[in-house]
Amino acid sequence: MRLHQLTLQAFGPFAGIHTVDFDALTADGLFLLHGDTGAGKSTLFTAICFALYGEPPVDRELMLRSHHAPDNLLTQVTLDVTVAGRRLLIDRIPQQTRPKRSGTGDTLQKAETYLSRWTTDSLGQGRWEPSSKSHQEAGKEIKELLGMSRTQFCQVVLLPQNEFTKFLYAAAPQRRELLGKLFHTDRYAFIERWLNDHSRTVQKNRNTARDEVLHLASRIHQAAGPHLASQHDAPTPDDPHTLTGPALTWAQDLTQASQADALHADKDAEAARKNQLAHQKLENDTRELHQRQTAHAAAREHMGWLNEQTPHHQELARRREQARRAQQLAHLLHAVTSARTDHTRAQDTERDARTRLLPEHATLQATDLATAGQSLRDDVAVLNTLLPEEDTLRQLVADLERIDAEQQDFTNQQRIAHDWLEQEAPQRTVLEGRRETARRAEEDSRGHQAQLEALGIRLAAAERRDAHLAQITTAEQRLTTTQKEAERAAQAHIDIRRRRTEGMAAELAAGLTDDAPCPVCGSCSHPAPAQAPDGHPTREAEQAAEETHQQAQHHRDAVAAELQKLREDAAGATGEAGDTPLATLKAEHHQLTQQLADTLQRAADRGIVEEELLKLDREHIAMTQQDSTATAGLSARNATYETLSRQQAELTRKLDTARGTAPTLAARIDDLTRTADHLEQAAEASRTSANLTQALHIRTSEATDAATSQDFTTVAAAEKALLSEQDLNALEEEINQWREARATHQAVLDDPALQHAAAQPPADVDAAASRRATADDQHAQAVTAATTARTRTGELTELATTLGTAVEHLKTLELAHNTARHLADLATGNAPGTRVRMQLEAYVLAARLEEVVTAANTRLHLMSEGRYTLRHSDQQAAHGARSGLGLEITDSWTGRPRKTDTLSGGESFFASLSLALGLADVVTHEAGGNPLDTLFIDEGFGTLDEDTLHNVLDVFDSLRAHDRTVGVISHVPELRRRITHRLHVRKDPAGSTLAHLTEAAE
Repeated sequence: MRLHQLTLQAFGPFAGIHTVDFDALTADGLFLLHGDTGAGKSTLFTAICFALYGEPPVDRELMLRSHHAPDNLLTQVTLDVTVAGRRLLIDRIPQQTRPKRSGTGDTLQKAETYLSRWTTDSLGQGRWEPSSKSHQEAGKEIKELLGMSRTQFCQVVLLPQNEFTKFLYAAAPQRRELLGKLFHTDRYAFIERWLNDHSRTVQKNRNTARDEVLHLASRIHQAAGPHLASQHDAPTPDDPHTLTGPALTWAQDLTQASQADALHADKDAEAARKNQLAHQKLENDTRELHQRQTAHAAAREHMGWLNEQTPHHQELARRREQARRAQQLAHLLHAVTSARTDHTRAQDTERDARTRLLPEHATLQATDLATAGQSLRDDVAVLNTLLPEEDTLRQLVADLERIDAEQQDFTNQQRIAHDWLEQEAPQRTVLEGRRETARRAEEDSRGHQAQLEALGIRLAAAERRDAHLAQITTAEQRLTTTQKEAERAAQAHIDIRRRRTEGMAAELAAGLTDDAPCPVCGSCSHPAPAQAPDGHPTREAEQAAEETHQQAQHHRDAVAAELQKLREDAAGATGEAGDTPLATLKAEHHQLTQQLADTLQRAADRGIVEEELLKLDREHIAMTQQDSTATAGLSARNATYETLSRQQAELTRKLDTARGTAPTLAARIDDLTRTADHLEQAAEASRTSANLTQALHIRTSEATDAATSQDFTTVAAAEKALLSEQDLNALEEEINQWREARATHQAVLDDPALQHAAAQPPADVDAAASRRATADDQHAQAVTAATTARTRTGELTELATTLGTAVEHLKTLELAHNTARHLADLATGNAPGTRVRMQLEAYVLAARLEEVVTAANTRLHLMSEGRYTLRHSDQQAAHGARSGLGLEITDSWTGRPRKTDTLSGGESFFASLSLALGLADVVTHEAGGNPLDTLFIDEGFGTLDEDTLHNVLDVFDSLRAHDRTVGVISHVPELRRRITHRLHVRKDPAGSTLAHLTEAAE
């Protein structure tokens, strides 16, 4: 990538239109970008990144629009750049607010992108040809040509020294995060996760298959029951080996035992069936004999009972004869009975009627009784004319009662309204006081809430501070131990290296051959080759000592990094929490929490009070209206009540005279009417009784003559002998049934079969039934046992088949789980026999880091004049932590490794710069090899001495030698004197400006 020209318009601190001619600025391959802090040096790189990717270099939201620019000037960036051999013109306008083109006010300017290509026609004339106006199409094309993401571009084109100093000092996890972003190794992390997830899935399926085998084994054991046994052990979850072949052997053994048991049970069931049939026949014969014996005994018993009833049935025959003679007198006897009944009923009626008469009417004859009743009927007719007056009186009484109730109601409403209005004022005062108290509590709660949030942050920081301080002491002790070990290893390495260097001549001499030139002096003659002293170290011994030294240094650096991290964390937590003890902060937090709860509780009363005040206002309006309504209604009811009271008094006197002693006029009419009814009823009953007495004498004389003619002494004797047709038929039926029963039972006693059965001993039915029931039970038990055995055998056979399928499935899953677990352990670095616990992603990143270190050492060797060498280490971290991304630096002057955080400021600068340049080379190669012709290096030069600065500039010259342009962003005055082409950024209250300077500053 080579930059040609950049145009900024209302961008960042630049208010107007500014153009940077990179072709002129990079004529010498090296240019300086300098200016005051905050002038906008970094904004130039932001504009380049925005033009290429449509986004600023950082993920956070940046304000691209210049606050100094006029409203009618749009924010815009135009970049002329060559990428992968293609020259492009990129024009981007971010989303912003601009004035409307017509009318007043602002409108939203949407983001726009214009991409053009430089083309040459057949005549050799060049021009810009539009390529795309789509954000997505332009972004995709530019990214494909660059071959790297925005994160990679910002990391390898702009080399921020502070970031790479952190990379130099960082622990392995921080390096892993940065390298992962640059090299897109998340796909390897995805492979690790997929292998782990796949392993867990297969393990879950394997465990499910094991559970299925155990479940089937449990069902087989349950189906076999306690009586079947196997010579093989049942499968158990503690020994997975028993869940495959041994489980099948055990199940098959139980199935064979069940088949033998079922055959024996079938034989027992057949024998029990034959025994059951024999006892069934014996029981049937016994029951038949018992029935015949019972029938003969019952007939003999009934015959004796019928013989005992002979006198009774003779008496029944006599009664039947008398009833037949009395039947001829039935019509006369019925007439006497009816006349007697009518006479008795008439006498009772007359007696009852006279008991209801007044004493003065009790002895009157029928004619006098009728006359008195008619007189009372005349009085009733007169009283009926006064009934409407009584209704009028009742209505007046009802109206007076209603008006009186309304008066009482209005009086109560008036009193309630007066009482409520008198109590309203003090109640309102109390509620308004409560509302003010709740309002103040609400204000206090907001203050407590803010204090509690701030105190919660301090409390969490204090807990972290105390935890980190406790860990720092342990880490310092470990660091002291590892430093001593590293010093001893370094001293051993230096000693071996010194002794090997001293004997290097002998080592070279060992490789000399006659007539071959010496690699040192070039002579083909070797008259006196040096001899190695005793105990001269070999190259392998030096390498082993160096490796031991590096391991000890790596261990020491890891502990130092951990200690530094703990100190930084402790300092940060102390900055947040201060020096206040944790217990004091907890006490303050608890006290403030209680205060907040109290104020919130008091503030919650405000809503209730507001509701009560609204309710009080509504009740005030209602009570005032109630008082007015009650006063008006009470006045109207008082006037009406006086008028109706006078009418009631006059009508009451008139009706009291007509009622007499009766409570009401209707009651007086009812009494007179009832008395007249009683007189008329008594007169009628007296006449009827006299007529029926005469009829009774006539019927009695006729019946007496007829009874004498049928040999009855009196009419009463004839009535006693008389039976109803139903009773006579019943008497005939009873006599006939007795005769038929004697004939039936005699026939049973004469039956020869029953006589033969009666002569035998009594049949024992219960014994026969008991023996038959025993045989039935034995047969049922045998059949049940046979059925159970057959069912169990079938179930065991089916379960054994299912178990075989499950075992084969389990074998497949066991093999799949072993393979999946092994691959997952390899990817995560947990496989048995692994030298270092390195994950797959870390392994890939370690390879990239080795390439970065190799590329960095090329520049570091020149900048440090051969003193320092960066080394990548994959030694295992402390306490078994993941390894593979260690970084250490070796000082060749002492032969001992040094911690990267012990380097001076200048040393840290060129070491981190070397890393940055090396990383840029590797990322560029990783991204497809498209050359990055322009690099920006940001700050860090102020820490270098003059010689080191000279060496660093030599490295920049080497970059120029490879046709790469380097832009240096720095405040160092020496660079202004050493670098001819400079871009000076000046800040101004009206906005920053740019100036291209082409002479070295004095």
